[in-house]
Amino acid sequence: MMVKMIPVALRVLLLALAWACIPLHAQTFPSRPVRIVVPFPPGGTSDILARSIGQKLAEEWGQPVLTDNRPGAAGNIASENVAKSKPDGYTLYINTVGTHAINPAIYAKLAFDPLNDFTAITNLVNLPSVLLVHPSVPVKNVKELIALAKKRPGDLQYSSAGSGAQPHLTAEMFKTAAGINLLHVPYKGAGPQMIGILSGEVALTFATAPSGVPYVKSGQLRALGVTSGNRIPALPEVPTIAEGGVPGYLAVGWNGLIGPAAIPAPLLDKIHAAVVKIVRSPEINARLVDLGAEPALSTPAEFAALMKAEIVKWAKVVKDSGAKLD
Repeated sequence: MMVKMIPVALRVLLLALAWACIPLHAQTFPSRPVRIVVPFPPGGTSDILARSIGQKLAEEWGQPVLTDNRPGAAGNIASENVAKSKPDGYTLYINTVGTHAINPAIYAKLAFDPLNDFTAITNLVNLPSVLLVHPSVPVKNVKELIALAKKRPGDLQYSSAGSGAQPHLTAEMFKTAAGINLLHVPYKGAGPQMIGILSGEVALTFATAPSGVPYVKSGQLRALGVTSGNRIPALPEVPTIAEGGVPGYLAVGWNGLIGPAAIPAPLLDKIHAAVVKIVRSPEINARLVDLGAEPALSTPAEFAALMKAEIVKWAKVVKDSGAKLD
């Protein structure tokens, strides 16, 4: 009888010792509400991610997980707030290609270091954009748009969420690759950007798939192509821009999850495991795919490497576009 009991007792002892090796903070986390900071107003892709993941984290952890929208300065206000927060796990941040890859090239001075002032947790989704035109524009595909732009150089206008924002740079990349001239009309945010094309004030725009797909499905806008390397499940009939006549064209954004610098490893592991479990769940995964996002989870080290590489990549795009903000 004792022989059979010893292995069980040993297993219990080993588990107890292993648990004791985990710092108390990680064991008890979270013991109060957690906030997920979003750098933009409610309703956008980052906000949808924060609320979807936050709801499931609250169920997993038994504590409220609150969405804290802090828009302004293209995300710099939110980034600075997170960078100055305690690395205790109670402040998380949905960052974007804009906040952590484009802004360092656009702004001459930032109040934070986009790499050293943060802890990478995981990439969440890759975000292809959709090339959209107003129904009044007499084109059905990318080749026809290019032909029209060459016939009317500088006449066709496109909207963006602001100078230096991802839609602006995505369009500039398209202009260069297609050899055409389009007129940039910057709006103050993604919402006004979409209003601009829905109202017919501008002819076209590049919108992230979660923002643009609903308007395509409702028939309010026409999709000519997607900026990813492959077609997206949300719009399977829409070709990639590379397929449509601009070989090699690729412009994909992303949303990830980070926190302040120096989150302890045991706590980082706990947060990472919970978030990965949620994004991989059939419910959340299906919702993201339906919106046009591509779930793209990673390890903390992989995401840190991605952000570093993206800073280099987008710095060149910004330089080529001439976009710059003080």
